[in-house]
Amino acid sequence: MAKQYDVLFRLLLLGDSGVGKTCLLCRFTDNEYHPSHISTIGIDFKMKTLELDGIKVRIQIWDTAGQERYQTITKQYYRRAQGIFLVYDITSELSFQHIMKWVTDIDEYAPDKVQKILIGNKCDEDQKRQVAMEQGDKLAKAYGMDFFETSAFTNRNIKESFFRLTELVLQANQKELDILRVSLNNELNIAALEEEESGECDASGNSQKACWC
Repeated sequence: MAKQYDVLFRLLLLGDSGVGKTCLLCRFTDNEYHPSHISTIGIDFKMKTLELDGIKVRIQIWDTAGQERYQTITKQYYRRAQGIFLVYDITSELSFQHIMKWVTDIDEYAPDKVQKILIGNKCDEDQKRQVAMEQGDKLAKAYGMDFFETSAFTNRNIKESFFRLTELVLQANQKELDILRVSLNNELNIAALEEEESGECDASGNSQKACWC
């Protein structure tokens, strides 16, 4: 049976309640949009497998509640994350201002190697915009993060942002990735040799298989 994935990463969606974290997640994993989705209680997650540079990456995406009363629960998941999306709503200046608080929490609770991307969501509602794209870009640069404006409604930059964060996590774990590539190449070489040996055995009438112990 073929392996379903080579590596597993955990990604986290952080941001105030109502910024559209669950909508982003559902659009990416299921290609569905739920405009009247109920606020997340505590934490939820979905899975998706991507392939980058020949590596099958299984990402476990944790969707956190933005309400203050759940933050003790969600902080427990920071230390297990390899990548984090910081999400604000472009129609809510307050959600943008709170990004600094979320960054402070990440610095305190998340691993040093954690990768971060800033997301300005609901960019389809430009007529209600309270946060200019330039503001988001400036804040992202100040924290050394990539920046995307997204829309779960129109599917704008959803795939691009998730793939980019996954790519950053892979790059941050390059040493482990190189070891994995060697392992994968060895498996392919062994499989090819076994197939060759099997062919030789069939041709000679000898059904004994080579032992690769």
